Amino acid sequence: MAGILKTIESIEKQVESFQIPWVTIESKKKDPYRVLISCILSLRTKDKTTAQASKRLFKAASTPGKMLKIPARRIQELIYPVGFYRNKSKAILGISKKILDHFEGRVPDNMKDLLTLKGVGRKTANLVLGLGYNIPAICVDTHVHRISNRLGWVKTKEPHATEEALRKIIPRKNWVKLNTLLVAFGQNLCLPVSPFCSRCYVRNCPKTGVERRR
Repeated sequence: MAGILKTIESIEKQVESFQIPWVTIESKKKDPYRVLISCILSLRTKDKTTAQASKRLFKAASTPGKMLKIPARRIQELIYPVGFYRNKSKAILGISKKILDHFEGRVPDNMKDLLTLKGVGRKTANLVLGLGYNIPAICVDTHVHRISNRLGWVKTKEPHATEEALRKIIPRKNWVKLNTLLVAFGQNLCLPVSPFCSRCYVRNCPKTGVERRR
């Protein structure tokens, strides 16, 4: 565990100069609804596009009640060109309605209820718990899955298995920030193909699966 903590410290120091993910920036407003909707928008979408779409959407509506007053077509216009913007507009309206109808207008603060929201999977739910409520949770996306395996922390084939494995070896105090660190690290330096290993602060990395590096 000491080795993992040292690696996390090295990554944290390195990403100080990188742009952190938009959802993390949005979470500073301490509003779980905005974290949830921003995460929905971010799926299969570049971070810059997510940020711009989120700003436009939240300027028009930043609560479930206000969101339901906006027609789906208008939401599509506001969030375009995020990936699958038509489907996401429907998901946003559906989620907003269920939050009002079943959860008294408050985003659920537990995994079980979050997963009842159509369009919300474990990745999004964990991000809402961690960034929205500061509840210890490990959000595993493609960056976290890839880098955890590359560093040799885990040997897993899919994100849920990665989450379960990381929960056993990462101290709880680091769970919430892990996604932010590894996403920023993965977007800027530890790339899927040809990572910038020569610039990396992490030492003794096994570089699992890396065929080419810079």
